[in-house]
Amino acid sequence: MTQLGSNKKPLYASLAAAVLSICSLPATADDHSSHSKSLIKEQRALLAKNTDGKGFGPQSPRDIDAKAGANKRLFGYAVPSTQMNLCNIHFHKNAEHKGGEFTTYAGDGDGKGHKTGFKYSGSLSSSESTPANNNICAGKGDSLMVGDTIELHYVYSSASVTPGPSLGACLAESTVNPGLRVEGQVFVLVNDDDALDFADVTAVASQNGYHQAVNIPSNTGTPVEYLGSTTGPAYNEKASPLQVSWSVRPKVAKVDINSVGEWCESNIFNEDHAHGVRNLVVNEKLLSPIN
Repeated sequence: MTQLGSNKKPLYASLAAAVLSICSLPATADDHSSHSKSLIKEQRALLAKNTDGKGFGPQSPRDIDAKAGANKRLFGYAVPSTQMNLCNIHFHKNAEHKGGEFTTYAGDGDGKGHKTGFKYSGSLSSSESTPANNNICAGKGDSLMVGDTIELHYVYSSASVTPGPSLGACLAESTVNPGLRVEGQVFVLVNDDDALDFADVTAVASQNGYHQAVNIPSNTGTPVEYLGSTTGPAYNEKASPLQVSWSVRPKVAKVDINSVGEWCESNIFNEDHAHGVRNLVVNEKLLSPIN
């Protein structure tokens, strides 16, 4: 993650610090399964306690097929991503959100974002399932494997910023409270040259004066839009203070695992591993209603 200089203004620095804590944990650790269910229950209880009456806005991730929400701290949706600057791309091992074609529970994990979340609920052909030979995106953890599910986050900011490492790239001194939008797409990793190329789906170019991810899949269903927050396991027991407009596509796309590995070896975001998963938020007091 990028480091902040000492000359940043206090408000900007505090906001940036909150952003930089997102997705900070790599997706690798031993899963203490005998304790994980009670741990998640305890973490959800702590999240409820630590947010009760504090005025936090709606949180993420959530079940995109469940429309109910009772959080009263609503805010306006950010403008469409075509009118914002792409500032960061990263991905999580297993989907953070649940719904659509990613409803298979990966397990309770260890409470720190490892071996939890949701997997592609469909099946792969035998040819698509041929194991890959190389360590894939193992920069800070376990190698990705054929059949794994990832959730890719295209992060956009209303600030005048350029794409770069960490979510700190989404902030600017001139805009301490930028509008934030995340376009979410879930992929399943296959060993197939005919599947999507990760370099293509993460390609960045300038369009109409804005930095854009120009090849976000357009055939994976109508995105579910809702008001939420930043994610990552750092927020399992506390709320994220940032307001994010989400657009999560319900269908899973297949991407060639070898192209994902090549991207992890060199990209402008300095991403070399999958990030951990925040517990699914189920407390309706922490969810916005979906129209």
